[in-house]
Amino acid sequence: MEQTLNKGAMVLRAGYEVVEKTQLVPNVHFLKVRAPMIAQKARAGQFIIIKTDVEGERIPLSLAGWDASEGTVSVVFLDIGTSTRKLAKLKPGDTIVSCAGPLGNPSEISKFGTVACVAGCYGIGALIPVAMALKNAGNTVIAIIEARSNFLLFWENEYKKVCDKVLTATFDGSGRRRGHASDVLRELLESGQKFDRVYCVGCTYMMKITSDATKPSGVPTRVQLNPIMVDGTGMCGVCRVMVGDRKKFACIDGPEFDGHQVDWENLIKRRGAYLQEELRALSAWECKNYG
Repeated sequence: MEQTLNKGAMVLRAGYEVVEKTQLVPNVHFLKVRAPMIAQKARAGQFIIIKTDVEGERIPLSLAGWDASEGTVSVVFLDIGTSTRKLAKLKPGDTIVSCAGPLGNPSEISKFGTVACVAGCYGIGALIPVAMALKNAGNTVIAIIEARSNFLLFWENEYKKVCDKVLTATFDGSGRRRGHASDVLRELLESGQKFDRVYCVGCTYMMKITSDATKPSGVPTRVQLNPIMVDGTGMCGVCRVMVGDRKKFACIDGPEFDGHQVDWENLIKRRGAYLQEELRALSAWECKNYG
């Protein structure tokens, strides 16, 4: 609860304090918010929904970390639209109007054996709590992270702290193995490397091709789906996805699903449904604020 002075009268306004906001690489940001109740209950694989201001939309963001003793939760997000652009402009000491969570079901964590954690873009932040939980459960954890170019890779050292091995790939081959993380995973499988489980978080296409890479060998592959959500409670139906022959809602049935069962073609089409509206909204906001 934040107190503000308004023309001599004390006004109480609910708000969640921004503790830290940094740019990790171009267009990718780290945000830490004070939310003690969420921090007490958060588990790997869950997400929160943030609303920057009264007029803003609700933004679902996977948890990248939390500290119960400090009372904070952290996310990594991509600056890609109006709402995330507003989020990227925040500074320590600012407040956001709403932070709801933890939402969604936690990741399946058990002692499987050897596990691959495959991540790209914002997913590099979202998957690290899962990698930590898997390691704590006694697994051998191999992380494979990707980016378009070397300068867009981040948190490689953070993964080295919690994983047994960290491999990287860049689309342009700048100082790394050229290609996607799924290419590295496929080569490992073809060389005889045994994986008992694969976890993957990143853009929709990246999760699709990773699931395609593991399907021939039948390695169970878990993906975190982050389609457009509105209320985060299953009431609106916006985030529905087909998994096998069943209709699911990413917010309450997920966000983690069997990557081999997801109808990726349908999901990709649905994710692009509001692209033009989002571009117009961003253009209008930038014109209003920057002329």
